[in-house]
Amino acid sequence: MHICVRVLACATMLGMCAAAYAETDQQFVEQAVRTELAADAADHTHWLYYEVDRTPTNTVKQWVAQTSIGDLKRVLQQNGRDLSIDQQRSRIESFIDNPATQQKQHKSGQQDDRQAAQMLRLLPQAFLWSRTGEQDGNTTLHFKPNPQFDPPTWASRVFAAMEGDMTVNDAQHRIVSIKGRMIRDVKFWGGLLGDIRAGGTFEVERREIGGGEWQITDTHVHIQGRALLFKSISDQEDDDKTHFKQLADTVSATAAEKDLFAQHDE
Repeated sequence: MHICVRVLACATMLGMCAAAYAETDQQFVEQAVRTELAADAADHTHWLYYEVDRTPTNTVKQWVAQTSIGDLKRVLQQNGRDLSIDQQRSRIESFIDNPATQQKQHKSGQQDDRQAAQMLRLLPQAFLWSRTGEQDGNTTLHFKPNPQFDPPTWASRVFAAMEGDMTVNDAQHRIVSIKGRMIRDVKFWGGLLGDIRAGGTFEVERREIGGGEWQITDTHVHIQGRALLFKSISDQEDDDKTHFKQLADTVSATAAEKDLFAQHDE
C-alpha cells in the first residue's frame, strides 16, 4: 500500500512538473510577443539597407532608404538588367513627386504591419510550445498546431496549419528566427476560393542591427497553392537585406536620396 501511494505521489508530481514546464514555455513565448509589439510601437528609426528580392516574375537588387514619406528605392538591377544612374534617379524622384504613390505604399505598409501584429498575438495560443535547446544566449522552441485553437480569420487558418521552430534571444526577449512548414492542406469554402497545400515552408531571420534595434534580414517563403482573397499567402519569395545604416529620425527625402547615391553598387 505504501509503495502504491509513493508511486501515485511521484506520478502526480511528475504531471505537475510537466504542466508547469509547458506553462513556462507559453509564458516565455508571450514575453517575446509582448516585447516585439512594444518595440514595434516605439520604433521611429529610419534605416538605409541593401536588398535583393527574388520572386518567380521579378528579381530586384536595390538600395532602400526609409523616410517619413515612404521608402525610397534606388533600383540597381531588375531581372538581370542594369539601370543607368539617370533611370535610378528618375524612379526615385517620380516617387518623391507623387503623393498618391506614397499613400499607396503607406497603406500597404500599414496593412502588412497590422497582419504581422495580429499573427504575433496569436503565437502563444495557436500553437503548443516545447523548448528544444539553448545555445549562445538563445532559446529554441518547437511549435505545433494547438487542436483547441479556433482561427479567427482565414489568414490565421493558414498560419495555424504550420509546425516548426522559433528561436528567441534570452537577454532581450527578441525573436531571432521562426521557421515553419505546412503540415496539412487548408481549403477555403471546400477549395472553391482556393487552397494551400501541405509541404510549403517559410523562414524569417532577424538580427540586432544597432542601438537595440532589430530588423528582418532574411525572408524565404515557398508556399504552394492559390488563394483568391489574399494573394500574399500564396507566394514564392526570397528576400535578403544587408548593409544596414541608421539615418536621422527626421531625414528628408532629399537627404535620403543623397545617401542612396553615396552607396557603392553591389
